[in-house]
Amino acid sequence: MNSVAISEVSHVHFIGVGGIGMSGLARLFLHEGKSVSGSDRAPSALTSALEAEGVTFYAAQVPENIADDVDLVVYTEAMAHDHPELAHARERGITCINYFEGLGLVANQYYLIAVAGSHGKTTTTAMLIDIAEAAGFDPTAIVGSLRASTKSNYRAGKSKYFIVEACEYKRDFLTLTPDVLVITNLELEHVDYYKSLADVQDAFRTLALRVPEDGAIICATRDVNLAPVLEGVSAKVVDYHSFADPLLELQVPGMHNVLNAAAARAAADFVGVESVVAREALTNFKGTWRRFEYKGELNGAPVYDDYGHHPTEIRATVRGARDKYPGKKVTLAFQPHTYSRLHELFEDFAEALDEADEVYLAPAYAAREENVYGTSSEKLAARAQERGHKKVVAYDSLEEIAGALKVSASGDSVVLIMGAGDIPKLTAMIL
Repeated sequence: MNSVAISEVSHVHFIGVGGIGMSGLARLFLHEGKSVSGSDRAPSALTSALEAEGVTFYAAQVPENIADDVDLVVYTEAMAHDHPELAHARERGITCINYFEGLGLVANQYYLIAVAGSHGKTTTTAMLIDIAEAAGFDPTAIVGSLRASTKSNYRAGKSKYFIVEACEYKRDFLTLTPDVLVITNLELEHVDYYKSLADVQDAFRTLALRVPEDGAIICATRDVNLAPVLEGVSAKVVDYHSFADPLLELQVPGMHNVLNAAAARAAADFVGVESVVAREALTNFKGTWRRFEYKGELNGAPVYDDYGHHPTEIRATVRGARDKYPGKKVTLAFQPHTYSRLHELFEDFAEALDEADEVYLAPAYAAREENVYGTSSEKLAARAQERGHKKVVAYDSLEEIAGALKVSASGDSVVLIMGAGDIPKLTAMIL
């Protein structure tokens, strides 16, 4: 990363500004008083909202988008190194940084509360924002989804507090220096980057060591996966399990959300939010986009869309559905995300599918990968059937799954559509 100070920046250009994270960061730079422009491959509801807020948007990605006065370019990590805008900016000597470097550039100026973890960080971040808002803390915040209460991934505040969702992929969260660090949980994830659980633990430990002595690390202290992360840290360590309340009436179901709420309450307590305020905010919490998000009904069956793409997330979401709809059959339409994840966690995926009564598997979503592993949804279905689950079927397309769901869904079932690829298209097909 080239050295740059936020005070030296006047015009920021975002390549890929229509993404959920990039659009939030664009809003943050607007909030900091900077001129903001951005491009993407096509306009969307997000880019239209950004234009209304003052962002200059380009619906084609060409070098000419980099205006003469641009002094900082922010790009997504998925961007090709020879992208025409990025290449042109570098030729002109403009400082170019990725999303996470841009986030750290601004966020580290504040009293920073970062929410990290293998699962649940989006929901926990959104819960914490709601709590801080209710307590009058007026935080600035970025979350990796859209809060149901505001339909936005960004909150502009005027206080010293900044709340951010911190992603561990490629150690990206190491651009942050948090005063309070929440670790929801820790497992082997992002297997296309991390070599082992120890590798993941090393990244989290590096972040945990940055939390100052007068700060706090909020986590499940009895989690054996966190033991090497916490060794030798100088910050206060707070066990969020002591804040868990299964009797707290949440609108988002499942024990995993009870624990997410506990982590949010623990962080809020550390910065001085009264318990009664936090509890009330959590009872009013309505969730986020694509986290057990209700979409409508199919033949009397409620349909939910969820971003979950890890075996642990499948288990938690299906169990949450059973909590909310006791006695109903759970039909799961799932799309594996990346071949490496499916390969490395194959047996765990096959076991997790046992949680649902019926499973319709979509073709694996390649994302950034080639299938060098020889794995597939068909092989996953076969393994699940070997384990004794006779109602797991792999389909060739989302259209075929839509046809099957239209026949099978009924008032005695609940339909879950899960995955991080293009499976949300299925929702539109069936509703």
